Amino acid sequence: MHTETPRTVDILAFPDVQLLDVAGPLQVFATVNDLATAAGMPRPYRPRVIAREGTVTASAGLGVVAHTLPDASEACDTLIVAGGWGVHEAVRQTDLVDWVRARSTHARRTASVCTGAFLLASAGLLDARRAVTHWTRCDELAARFPAVRVEADPIFIRDGDVWTSAGITAGIDLSLALVEDDLGRAVALEAARQLVVFLKRPGGQAQFSAALSLQKSGERFGELHAWIAENLATDLSIGVLAGRVGMSERSFVRHYRAQTGTTPARSIERMRLEAARRLLGDTALPVKRVAARCGFGSEETMRRGFLRALGVSPQAYRERFTGHPSTGAAQAR
Repeated sequence: MHTETPRTVDILAFPDVQLLDVAGPLQVFATVNDLATAAGMPRPYRPRVIAREGTVTASAGLGVVAHTLPDASEACDTLIVAGGWGVHEAVRQTDLVDWVRARSTHARRTASVCTGAFLLASAGLLDARRAVTHWTRCDELAARFPAVRVEADPIFIRDGDVWTSAGITAGIDLSLALVEDDLGRAVALEAARQLVVFLKRPGGQAQFSAALSLQKSGERFGELHAWIAENLATDLSIGVLAGRVGMSERSFVRHYRAQTGTTPARSIERMRLEAARRLLGDTALPVKRVAARCGFGSEETMRRGFLRALGVSPQAYRERFTGHPSTGAAQAR
C-alpha cells in the first residue's frame, strides 16, 4: 500500500450535487487511508472536495464545505466530477467547463459519477470514448453528445485515462476500481469489507436488473416476466409463452416486440444471465450447475452468453466478483 507521496484526489461538487456522488468516493479513499494508518503505513491518498464556492448545498439539503477550485495547472492524480440535478446549471458555466478541461490535462486520470458525465462531455473529454451515466440519462447523453459512445448497461467504464460510472452508488464501485488499479485487489477488497459493501462489482455488471428494465416498458407482460424469472430452467419456447398470455405465436411475438422493444428470446437470455451472475456471486455452485439451474442447457452455451454480453467467461466473472477462484470442489447448495 506504500506510496512515496499521497495521491491528490479532487472531487468536484456544485450546488444541487447528488450527495452520494461526493460522499461515496470520498469515503472509499478515506477508508483506504484509515487502513494504511492502522497498519502503520503512510496514507496513500489526499482526497478533498472542491467547488467554485466555499460551501455548496447538495440536492438532499445538506451543506458541504469545500475547498475552492485550485489552479487548473496544479498537480493532481485523480479528478472526479460528481453528478446530480445541479449539473444542468454547471454545464452552462463556461468557466467551470473550461476549468474541467484544463484540469484534466494535468491529472493522471479523470472520472465522473452518474450525470457528472455531462460535464466531462461538455468539456470534450468523452469524444470518441465509451462512457456511461445513470441509466435514465443515457439516451439524453447520447443525443446531446453524438461523439460519445454511450453504453447503458455497465456499472463503470474505463476508456484510457478517463473513467465514467453509472448512477449514485456506482461511484463507490468506480472508486474501489481506482483503488485496485493503484494499490491492488487485496487493498480494494479490504476497503469494500470495511465499507460493508458486497466486495466489488465488476464494471461489466448491469446497473439495473433485466426485470426492472422490462417493467419500465409497461405492465402488459409483467406477469409473464415474473413467471419466466421463476421458471428459467423449463421450456420457454414461443409456443409456451404465447399460450400463457392467450395469444397466437405470431401475435405474441409482434405485440411483445412492440411493448418491450426487444424479442422474447433476448429478454429470456438477459434474465438467465442475471440469474447466473447472482448465483456465481452468491453461491459456491459449480459453473455447470449454475448453467443448468438458469436454463442455458450447457456450460458452453452460458459461456458464450457471458462473453457476448459481458466480455468475460463465467469463471472469470466469479473470480472478479467474489475475489475467489472457481474450483471443481465447490460445494453445491
